[in-house]
Amino acid sequence: MNNEGLPNADTIAIAGLGLIGGSLARRLVANGRRVVAWNHRPHPYEQARAAGIECVGSIEDLALAKPDVLVLCTPLKAMPQALARLAPVLDPHATLTDVGSVKGQVRDEVRAAGLEDRYVGAHPMAGSEFSGYGASSPELYDDALWAVTVDDDTDYDRFLLVADMICTGVGNRIIVLDDDTHDCAAAMISHMPHVVATALANELTDMPERNIAQALAAGCWRDMTRVALTDPDRTRAMVEEDATNVAELLRHMSGRLADMADLLESESSDARGEAAESARDSIRAFFAVAQPYREFKAWQRSGDIDYDEVSLSIDGGEWQSDLLESAKRGEHIIRLAGRESFVAQVRTAL
Repeated sequence: MNNEGLPNADTIAIAGLGLIGGSLARRLVANGRRVVAWNHRPHPYEQARAAGIECVGSIEDLALAKPDVLVLCTPLKAMPQALARLAPVLDPHATLTDVGSVKGQVRDEVRAAGLEDRYVGAHPMAGSEFSGYGASSPELYDDALWAVTVDDDTDYDRFLLVADMICTGVGNRIIVLDDDTHDCAAAMISHMPHVVATALANELTDMPERNIAQALAAGCWRDMTRVALTDPDRTRAMVEEDATNVAELLRHMSGRLADMADLLESESSDARGEAAESARDSIRAFFAVAQPYREFKAWQRSGDIDYDEVSLSIDGGEWQSDLLESAKRGEHIIRLAGRESFVAQVRTAL
């Protein structure tokens, strides 16, 4: 505990030294935290030790290090096995978190392992199309936002411990969500776009004029398809883990695209008078809907942005809903000011 009665995550254990786990470990060490790490294969250990990371031989050894927080950075498919190995040896003092891109599934697996009383979910919005410790970098977390997921039974002190690790240890921002809200939003801004980007790349690959189209490709194509360069097995696993939400979004998106195709065909046909004008109005409306988003992005690109800071005081009995409402207002917590007070910046209010 520090002078304000806030828990400190001084020793952090990390299970998995891939891109996300390796970058997290390096960032925490650079900011003065003790990091103990395990990887299912020891090949990154020489580099990791050179970066100041203590490496151990088994996942059970992570528990023996008596960490304040243990972060699961394994692939989601490996989490049940990791949890089964940790459950008999993890000290009740240790708080368990993770970096999985789907939260409901992980909480179910944590519950099945009997560790739900010490779990706080987390998902850093950081990454790249590369993988492995060799691609890791402390800078991956520069100005990153984390979603921290809680439920009605989440222990408040454990939440504060994870918040300290992220806000102070990593130097990042957080928003606090429930699992369902997170998984729906993550499908929108991450999982579904991977499918759309891959569909665009598939269209190019299948077209007879692909070599000409590729010659003409510039910034628009690059920006629309960057995530399609991700390892396809990694993308497939991520999408399948949030399948219900992704499927619903894809059906909604396909409806929008089909409607636009109908409008374009109508506008370019022999239609005259009111029918043609109606189609043109609908096309204009399609492109106008996102104007608040364009204005928000223009504001972000405008240069020296001075984000408004707000103080948050929460009700100890309703802290989950208070912090969820803060996230809905576009506020990102940047600092813990006390046990029931935070400092936030208004970052994502459209």
